[in-house]
Amino acid sequence: MIPKRMNEFLRDVLSERTWRNRLRRDGPIAFMEFGPLDVDRLKHLGIEVDRLGPHLFVCIWDEESPLEVGGYLVVDNLAMGRPAMGGIRMLPDVTPAAIHNLARGMTLKNAAAKLPYGGGKSGIVASRDLSLAEHTEVIHRFARLIYRYRHIYLPGPDVGTNDADMKTIAIANGLDHALSKPADMGGNRIDQLGAAAGGVVVAVDTLLQELDRLRVLPQFANLKIPSRAELTVLIQGFGAVGTHVARLLTTGDPANAAQVVGLSDESGYLYDEAGLPIPELLQIQREQGLAVRPFFLERLLNNRTLASRLKFSTAGNDLLRESAFCFVPAAPIANYLDVDPASNPTITVDRMGAWSMIVEGANTYSPDPARKAARARMERTVYWQKGVLIATDFLVNSGGVIFAAQEHLIKTPEHLKIPPAMLGDRAAVERWLAEHQPEFAALAERRRLAGEAQRNEVIRRNMVELIDYLIADPDLLPCEAAEKISINRIASSERDRTVADIMEPIATILESETVREAAKLLISEPGDILAVVSAQGELTGVITDWNVTEASATACAADSPIGEIMTREVITARPTDSILDVVRKLEHHEISAMPVVTEQGVIGVVSSDILARRTLYRLLQAQSN
Repeated sequence: MIPKRMNEFLRDVLSERTWRNRLRRDGPIAFMEFGPLDVDRLKHLGIEVDRLGPHLFVCIWDEESPLEVGGYLVVDNLAMGRPAMGGIRMLPDVTPAAIHNLARGMTLKNAAAKLPYGGGKSGIVASRDLSLAEHTEVIHRFARLIYRYRHIYLPGPDVGTNDADMKTIAIANGLDHALSKPADMGGNRIDQLGAAAGGVVVAVDTLLQELDRLRVLPQFANLKIPSRAELTVLIQGFGAVGTHVARLLTTGDPANAAQVVGLSDESGYLYDEAGLPIPELLQIQREQGLAVRPFFLERLLNNRTLASRLKFSTAGNDLLRESAFCFVPAAPIANYLDVDPASNPTITVDRMGAWSMIVEGANTYSPDPARKAARARMERTVYWQKGVLIATDFLVNSGGVIFAAQEHLIKTPEHLKIPPAMLGDRAAVERWLAEHQPEFAALAERRRLAGEAQRNEVIRRNMVELIDYLIADPDLLPCEAAEKISINRIASSERDRTVADIMEPIATILESETVREAAKLLISEPGDILAVVSAQGELTGVITDWNVTEASATACAADSPIGEIMTREVITARPTDSILDVVRKLEHHEISAMPVVTEQGVIGVVSSDILARRTLYRLLQAQSN
């Protein structure tokens, strides 16, 4: 059955007519799909359609399961390639808008990483109080729900899900239909290896080398850039990303180790301007899940010398009052900084510490116009007035998705794919995996090395491009520069597509047929244009609804040959034409559709409607102007 919270939300925002017209069933699976032309319905759901997407939004649930399994899927954008890639978030308060925000972040992140995948995300509406067995059953059933979209959506883990859940999905749907699987399936051990955190550290190191170029801007004229060994860092969120950031910054060559001077978790924050004992804090975090309060109880409570120099507070948000050269937001908090206290940020700009750069290790991006405006207001103060560089999340924390992508880029050999007869049988699959462990281990290592190399190259390039943009245009904000980097890559990819990639079939009619036959064909065929051809198959004209309406208005006989009413001067497209060329042609000639022709005759049609459904029409329009 549909989860109660999901049902209540959808009943509040969708009309009964929408339920009747859009609800579909496939056995126990119930779903409603919405595309980019459903602007009003998506707006009711909290999703703003814009020039990037979404390509597809789905409400989906299992009507048989007593566990109330259901949620949302957003395939935001497929310009970079298919399928869309993005994690599964599992929380009781998941909403369509939240999943769309995350999917858009994946669109920009994958584009910034130059991965040949679109952006997507899904969310399961589920209680936090599920037992392990119930949690696994929910994941298994959700795998069945998203299987129908396997060609356009590739899931990975997110908040509330993990690598073990991806294993459950792979057992149900196949190895190639889940990412970030465990190593025994050839997966990349993303959390264990700190793939995302490694990208944050690469960004930090690259910016230390590139910051000198920013001194041409007035707000950075007096910037003092530390060496790696002199670098001081604050980390908000000592979890999956934050712990690895701290470890990577402080280990290795002691002469090149940075100082993590402050960190926070759910139990509070610690700060020591001389540097925190990271190895000890990592050990406590591994053993107890949290580090700050346990460290206070075990080390500070009865140690006056240590307590005299090291700050501890149960108010974790107050970490952002402290100062360091670099601040790394690594907690699942999108709104960590704002000028307006009404938005409930972690802290307001007027109370923040003195920083010189922010390197975002958490997902902070939102396409919501109000949130984008708030972000711009924050950056005007922080970047322009305070002289703090901000490296936006999707340019920085793409390490995880780059590692995960290797599981699709480096294909699973056919002989290592789970036999179809075993799918869904966990015990049988576990035995089969055990028999092939050496080969899966080798595959995992190959993918790890490829992921590490690509991550380092991509994030270095992103940081260099970010500085390039900011220097070239002093009026540009970091969030705007970051978005330009990703959107330009998406637009470039879209421009590389041709008419052959998107055209659809077109109905043809002989020019000797009558107006009546043309009208019948227009009614029966899905399109609103007919190609009129000669007996030899050559295009001689087109018939549209408008031609038939004009014929009726002028009392043209229904049995008249269509040659009397068809449009003879036809604007056509070639299958090799770029999509951008087609956009320009349609706009220049003020038409809505064109036949696609070759030397052999008419092979299809391209129209404004097809462009809207199958391309980033709004983005292409912007690029054409």
